[in-house]
Amino acid sequence: MTRGPHFSDSQAALFDHDEAPARPGPGAQKLPSYIRDHRARLRERFLIGGAEALPDYELMELVLFRAIPRRDVKPLARLLLETFGDFNGVVSAPLHRLKEVNGVGEAVVTELKIVEAAAHRLARSRVLRKQVVSSWDALIDYCQTTMSHRDTEQFRILFLDRKNVLIADEPQARGTVDHVPVYPREVVKRALELNASALILVHNHPSGDPTPSQADIDMTAQIQVAADALGITLHDHLVIGKSRELSFRSEGLL
Repeated sequence: MTRGPHFSDSQAALFDHDEAPARPGPGAQKLPSYIRDHRARLRERFLIGGAEALPDYELMELVLFRAIPRRDVKPLARLLLETFGDFNGVVSAPLHRLKEVNGVGEAVVTELKIVEAAAHRLARSRVLRKQVVSSWDALIDYCQTTMSHRDTEQFRILFLDRKNVLIADEPQARGTVDHVPVYPREVVKRALELNASALILVHNHPSGDPTPSQADIDMTAQIQVAADALGITLHDHLVIGKSRELSFRSEGLL
């Protein structure tokens, strides 16, 4: 029985020129066939089955292909996952920690951070200019995507209009591993500048435990007093941990 043409038959040729040569010019080495075939098979599985068809280490290989065009990237993919825990941990890892991994250079860092930036923009697009009540799950996903893997605390404010539509999301302060300075006056001042009617406060705990500290509770109370004085509603304060979040409103802290 004669087999008809298959997608994989042309896959290697299709992607043969999409990776920059390791040494540009006439002397550039050709991609070894066993690496080219492996990459073609991975790409085919991804295009046909999507990300669900690949385990984390193979998805990481796909990201590394362009950064390392002439070498087997499977060992580095596995090393990165062992170092940072999972795919999200790798792409969200701080630059200085990525560069500490043997085999990671500027090209690898660039590819990883492009993936991270794309993930942030996609998650943000699902909540910005959307009504918060109807997109609450997407909002939580966005906060987890952008903040859960940070190694220092960050304080963000989500500004809402009178219809509770998210009109702006802005980082207000960055701090250490367990503290971030926040000034209630600056928070409400920015809300007035944006003509916002309501706020949602968000910050992360690099420890992974979203349980609020007494300092978190006191700071939230100060912002609520300042916001109330100007007719601005404080809807909630979310604390983002590694795998879960805590809502002040749900915990009865607001």
